[in-house]
Amino acid sequence: MSRNLRHEAILALIAEKEIETQEELCEELAARGFSVTQATVSRDIKDLRLFKERGKEKRFRYVGAKETEGELPNKMRSLFRTCAVKIRAVGNFVVVKTLPGSGANAGVVIDELAYREVAGSIAGDDTVLLICETAEDGKAVADKLSAIVKG
Repeated sequence: MSRNLRHEAILALIAEKEIETQEELCEELAARGFSVTQATVSRDIKDLRLFKERGKEKRFRYVGAKETEGELPNKMRSLFRTCAVKIRAVGNFVVVKTLPGSGANAGVVIDELAYREVAGSIAGDDTVLLICETAEDGKAVADKLSAIVKG
């Protein structure tokens, strides 16, 4: 079966059940008619940008980055709070200063937010630059990101 169908099945499975290991995911996919190896599942997890967060039934479970604009799993919120130092709107740009070496991490989190106001982003070592359509959009995005940092 195609990779896209398998990816859809994985997303459906992790939405339905708490799946803690790649082996569990392989078993669940097999039950749905997908013949996969652990190596394939490992690549799928990377492609889908899945990660683990604390579960209710199991110690940890796989989750996807987000369902809709502005939603972030707790682990990604925590990552952003940890690395973002200063957020500032400058016209239609938003400058996010981070701890040294954390620009890429903050950039991934911001990209996962998928704010419609952001036309593009560039991440460096300790800075993320967001390009918005208008100055109002820049201010709105800076405010949203600041709210995440404040908790």
